[in-house]
Amino acid sequence: MPVTCDVVVLLSGTGSNLQALIDDAQNADNPVRIRAVISNRADAYGLQRARDAGIDTRTLDHKAFEGREAFDAALIELIDAFQPKLVVLAGFMRILSADFVRHYQGRLLNIHPSLLPKYKGLHTHQRALEAGDTEHGCSVHFVTEELDGGPLVVQAVIPVELHDSPQSLAQRVHTCEHQIYPMAVRWFAEGRLSLGEQGALLDGQLLATSGHLIRN
Repeated sequence: MPVTCDVVVLLSGTGSNLQALIDDAQNADNPVRIRAVISNRADAYGLQRARDAGIDTRTLDHKAFEGREAFDAALIELIDAFQPKLVVLAGFMRILSADFVRHYQGRLLNIHPSLLPKYKGLHTHQRALEAGDTEHGCSVHFVTEELDGGPLVVQAVIPVELHDSPQSLAQRVHTCEHQIYPMAVRWFAEGRLSLGEQGALLDGQLLATSGHLIRN
């Protein structure tokens, strides 16, 4: 058995990326062990996915706190009770404070539905179509204090088809997300992925600014 890597996942919604992580962690040679799933929404379906897999769940309602810093301080306390080596953002719809990001520097990953640095924020598929882009995709990156910034780990690239709508593009990008997020999390768990002073390192080598590219 490989040495396990304890992971805590944060989410706010359906948890499809969580499901991809759960499924991948079933492989006997995968060191990822999801210790807990935490949501700021009690009705997030991702919590049910976690319970179905026998994973601890917690809810921390951001509306119960005076502000972002107070919520993040409570969230840190909740996460650290599980002593994770890695924290994974899987559709966690909260902007995190600088203190939170610094606390987990080098062990906090996010996935974003665009080829960063293009289209930070929301409505990425609509924006890619409006710009006439011929390629689109998704990105896994280390989290820094810059929103949807931070060194890129891996990107999946797909062609934009003539008939694509935001919905059809989103569906194909989601498939790519479920491919690359478990891959990146596993790299970290295996000790292959780390954050260096100049960017993301894979097997000790500095990755390109675009991260590891996968074309589908």
